[in-house]
Amino acid sequence: MRLVIVAGTPSSGKTSVMIHTIAHLLKNGISVAACKIDCLQTSDDERYRRLNIPVAVGLSDYICPDHFYVANLEEIERWAEEQAVEVLVLETAGLCHRCAPAVYGCLSICVIDNLIGIETPKKVGPMLSTADIVVITKGDIVSQAEREVFRHKVEIVNPHAMVLDFNGLTGKGSLRLKNEIVKSKELDSITGKELKYPMPAAICSYCAGETIVGKTYQMGNVKKVDFGRVDQCLEK
Repeated sequence: MRLVIVAGTPSSGKTSVMIHTIAHLLKNGISVAACKIDCLQTSDDERYRRLNIPVAVGLSDYICPDHFYVANLEEIERWAEEQAVEVLVLETAGLCHRCAPAVYGCLSICVIDNLIGIETPKKVGPMLSTADIVVITKGDIVSQAEREVFRHKVEIVNPHAMVLDFNGLTGKGSLRLKNEIVKSKELDSITGKELKYPMPAAICSYCAGETIVGKTYQMGNVKKVDFGRVDQCLEK
């Protein structure tokens, strides 16, 4: 089974990209299952079900979706194996831009759109920099010059990834993405595989349910602002 991990910025068109791509896989007789990891709620599973494929949903609720996603990888893989599919598409929520869902041995796709600003690629972090394929959407809404500048910014952050332009409405670009999925290596087991980048740290008193503001109530992994650097900049 091939495991395809899809992440990206919010509302970038991750589900639309994969629905068009999965349609090509199904036309080629390749069986597919999809799992959507989100926070509080999602309706993307209904869109996947219209393709008549097995669909699962995981809602992280009060837990960081990245940590929830990693903690459930074995169970998701086991579920997909029970469906006897050849490709598992795992779409995970992109929220804080620090997310790091890529796993060695799995095809990692990052979906990012042209409308989020030309400086955003350098802010996205490992979700973009560790991806095998970067899919850029909504290029039909901006000018050719803006598309070229944005693509250049993406290539600076991740010079090793394949960069694909994709139209989420028409599906243009989905055939090429399908071919890359077919060419990707099969996964023997997710157990023992290594993340390409460490997860964001999330162990503090607020993680455990603390709601009161103040240093007295803060415990665990707490990071403070370095105002010294700010003062030095102001002096200059």
